[in-house]
Amino acid sequence: MKQIKIIFLMALFLQISCKKENDYVYQLQDVNVKQTGSDKNNSKSTIEFISIAYSDLFSVSISQSDLVKFNTVYTAFGDKKLIEDRIIRNLLNMPGVLIPTGIGSDTTSFINNSYKKFYNREPNAFESYYLKQQIRLNTIINPIVIYYSLMTSDEYRYY
Repeated sequence: MKQIKIIFLMALFLQISCKKENDYVYQLQDVNVKQTGSDKNNSKSTIEFISIAYSDLFSVSISQSDLVKFNTVYTAFGDKKLIEDRIIRNLLNMPGVLIPTGIGSDTTSFINNSYKKFYNREPNAFESYYLKQQIRLNTIINPIVIYYSLMTSDEYRYY
C-alpha cells in the first residue's frame, strides 16, 4: 500500500512538472537595411578623382599642367590608396585652399555642409552624432582633419 502511494505521488509530480512547451510563431516583416551612400557603385577614374578633389578644395577647375602632374604620379605608383592619401594631403597643404578656419559654434551645420560638399548627401543620424562627439572630445580635430578623413574615405572614391 505504501509503495502504491509513492508511485501515485511520483506519477502525479511527473504529470504536473512535465508540460509541453508552447510553440510560438512570430510574424516578422522583412526589413531592407541600406546604408546611406552605399548606392554609389561607379568608381571615379583617376582624372575624375583628381579633378573633383581639386575643385572641392579650391572651387575652380584644375589646370591641365597640374592635372598631368598629379595623373603621372598616380599612374606611376603601385599602391593607389597611398598615392590618393598623398594627393589629398598635398592639396590640403597648398596655398589658396578654401577650408574654414574653424568649425565654429554650429557643429551640425559644419558637418552637414561637409557631407554635402564631399558626398552630395546629408549625414545620417549616426554619422552626425559620432562626428559631433569626436569634435567635442578631441580638441585637435579641426576642419583640415575632417576634410582629410572625408576625402580619403572609400565613399569619396565613388559616385
